Amino acid sequence: MKYLHDLKQIIEINSYTQNKDGVDKVGLQMQKWLEDIGFETKRYQRDLIGDHLLFTTPKTNGPKILLLGHNDTVFPFGTFEGFREDENWIYGPGVCDMKGGNIVALESLRNLHKTNKQITNIDFLLVSDEETGSDDSKFVTLELAKNYDYCFVFEAAGENLEVVTSRKGVGTYTISIQGVAAHAGTSYLKGTNANLEAAYKLQELTKLTNLDIGTTVNVGQITGGIGANTISPKCELLLEIRYTKNSERDRLLKALDTITNTSYVDGTKSTLSGLIQRDVMEENHTQLEFVKQLEEITNTTIPREQRGGVSDANHVASCGVITLDGFGPFGDGDHTINERALKSSFTQRISMMSKILNSIKGEN
Repeated sequence: MKYLHDLKQIIEINSYTQNKDGVDKVGLQMQKWLEDIGFETKRYQRDLIGDHLLFTTPKTNGPKILLLGHNDTVFPFGTFEGFREDENWIYGPGVCDMKGGNIVALESLRNLHKTNKQITNIDFLLVSDEETGSDDSKFVTLELAKNYDYCFVFEAAGENLEVVTSRKGVGTYTISIQGVAAHAGTSYLKGTNANLEAAYKLQELTKLTNLDIGTTVNVGQITGGIGANTISPKCELLLEIRYTKNSERDRLLKALDTITNTSYVDGTKSTLSGLIQRDVMEENHTQLEFVKQLEEITNTTIPREQRGGVSDANHVASCGVITLDGFGPFGDGDHTINERALKSSFTQRISMMSKILNSIKGEN
């Protein structure tokens, strides 16, 4: 399995998101392999993060396919490095999230190249900042997505080799509260306590959570005040929203505005800042029909799952492209020093994706 040697090569390059040199080295290696089978490279140069890379093929009649991955990992130098394997598992930073997935895509394209020689209508986008929220690359992804009919994303498969048909949307917001400082001993009534206002808002925000439909609101950090003897003049609430439906996004955003603009403590004023980082990827009928088509192509049942975590699949799906995620190998321990990937799942995923790409490419 030569592809495991290829995986070892890129695993042994540290590609922590902030390590531009390392991320670019991984990208250059992927570029060499993909150009060897006929792809051309478009580079989106960046100064502070790794370059985003779009590998393209000639376009003809028929569906246009986007493969999507990322080259960065979450591990700085010295925290988790190296590649090792035993009979069943591979261990190392990115083996399942998601250098392993990139290798699945690469090997499937190699198989297609062996069969067809000239690959057409398939492009492969590798971004460099997914692990920090894709704050830069999302604009590239959103602009490109409109050019494709289907998108396959190579994040890790589920434990039973599920593909991912939906992911929650996520947004991060800050509520900044302004009060009035005063001496807590001599001028208590002259103060307006921003921390107290934050306490009321915290309770109202928590009430927005609805676990039955997968909506969560988490106030993860509260910072405010000067000291025990001072009425707090300011406070900030840092919070995250996650949701499974567009209707829930709209409900949450409306409620955030209401809670922000309501003064539970007279005299306080509040402002809201933040954004939706990745919008929801909702399971839909067209997508499920596509899964049935893939089951016929591969002559196998393809299990599905919904995930609370996000990926760049969210961006492409938000553009109306038929999108499926989880085509990488199965693994666990991602984002920890125990990250590993199951060897047998590489074989399954490469076989599946090779059949899918060969069949869809043949459509007219």
